[in-house]
Amino acid sequence: MLILPGWGEYVAPYTSLTVSNKAIGGRSARSYTREGRFDAIAEVVQSGDWVVIEFGHNDGGSLSTDNGRTDCPGTGSETCSTTYNGVAETVLTFPAYIENATKMFKAKGANVIISSQTPNNPWETGTFSYSPSRFVGYAQLAAEAAGVPYVDHGAYVADRFEALGQTVVNAYFPSDHTHTSPAGASVVAQAYFKAVVCGDVALKSSLTTTSFPGSCL
Repeated sequence: MLILPGWGEYVAPYTSLTVSNKAIGGRSARSYTREGRFDAIAEVVQSGDWVVIEFGHNDGGSLSTDNGRTDCPGTGSETCSTTYNGVAETVLTFPAYIENATKMFKAKGANVIISSQTPNNPWETGTFSYSPSRFVGYAQLAAEAAGVPYVDHGAYVADRFEALGQTVVNAYFPSDHTHTSPAGASVVAQAYFKAVVCGDVALKSSLTTTSFPGSCL
């Protein structure tokens, strides 16, 4: 089984594995943890399964106006204290949440890939511009600390969006600059597997093809 984020709905044609899409809109690494969603995956994951962890879009903000999603600033074991919905909470850093989930899945025998977040529409201003958020670097740090493969999904998606051009890519974002249409999600999914193939990640042996658009970065 391959357990994926939201764009995972569009990967089925490219893998022989059964796909399980465990994404929930508007969640951060922190809120996904607090709601027990990583725990729920750990309860059903089996040895040999693949789990892709990808967060970042909802992890920013300030704890001074806590929305329940903001992580504690830092890259390691730093913690912050907050009260959210009337409940005292110790908030961890983004890498810590990701590393903790990874260790839990690895303990069940699963294979974990940590990925960088996909970009917002890089053509939004009329000129192509892609600047990775700090959570891209944090994801790489988490992968290194947890000893699992890292896939720079954001860079591969940005590369495809640049090649496809403004008109095509703008049509992939019909409602805002973050959420794509099904056609856009398909491009995002294929970019992920391009990164897997180029990075020689073992997951590629479960793909139905290794031919995806774009270049190796």
